[in-house]
Amino acid sequence: MSQLDAGRLAMHAKRKRVNAVALTLSLGAMAFGVFWLIWILFETIYLGIGGLSLATFTQMTPPPQGEGGGLANAIFGSFVMVGLATLVGTPVGILAGVYLAEYGQKTWLGSAVRFINDILLSAPSIVVGLFVYAVVVAKFKTFSGFAGSLALALLVIPVVIRTTENMLSLVPNALREAAYALGTPKWKVILSITLKAARAGVITGILLALARVSGETAPLLFTALSNQFWTSDLSSPMASLPVTIFKFAMSPYENWQKLAWAGVFLITVGVLMLNILARVLFKNKH
Repeated sequence: MSQLDAGRLAMHAKRKRVNAVALTLSLGAMAFGVFWLIWILFETIYLGIGGLSLATFTQMTPPPQGEGGGLANAIFGSFVMVGLATLVGTPVGILAGVYLAEYGQKTWLGSAVRFINDILLSAPSIVVGLFVYAVVVAKFKTFSGFAGSLALALLVIPVVIRTTENMLSLVPNALREAAYALGTPKWKVILSITLKAARAGVITGILLALARVSGETAPLLFTALSNQFWTSDLSSPMASLPVTIFKFAMSPYENWQKLAWAGVFLITVGVLMLNILARVLFKNKH
């Protein structure tokens, strides 16, 4: 065997050792993460199901040391505020993402919007809650479901913007150029070709934003606060699952703690079902 062949074999053996070490570390990191994920899901399911009953969906949150009770008002409040935030934030995020990907790639305005969006993405949610508190709650001198929806919408927008821009940037320019060559106006190319091609990714971004705001507590503490009773009035304080979970989990009352775990279970299952539904509906459409 020549010296050159011996060197190649030694290098090959070294690469195999490095590969084995890297693979072992990767599998170890994956196992570490999966272990905690399974543990969290197990505790959520075990303790959450134990707190579920028909009363959870039909009765209002109980007072301290009260017997029974449920989360009906908190479930309704979360549904209203998260739904309204998604309806407000999604169109704004998609339109801004389309501008950044299709019009503002090399403009100063696009760079400024992209920079501000990056700041909003990394900003703690409590900062957004304090901002809405100062602008809306303090001005109108009342906590409200409207203020809570506005705070959540400000958290939805940057996630949708980033995802929409990234997904549109992945669409090959050849598709755009082919449409332009046929005389198609740019707005129609964006609407009928690029957005359609990136539809699955954009919807994934909307679901990510929805999953994020579904469990946000800090913004709602400063905006919607809470309400022990059922209300559909967005101009008054409104209950929500995250705030109710926070309040009940920190209490010394066993009944409240059971309801807190039931709320955690409902949020986890809701987000999981949304992701599964999106995958089923769009797996053959992208």
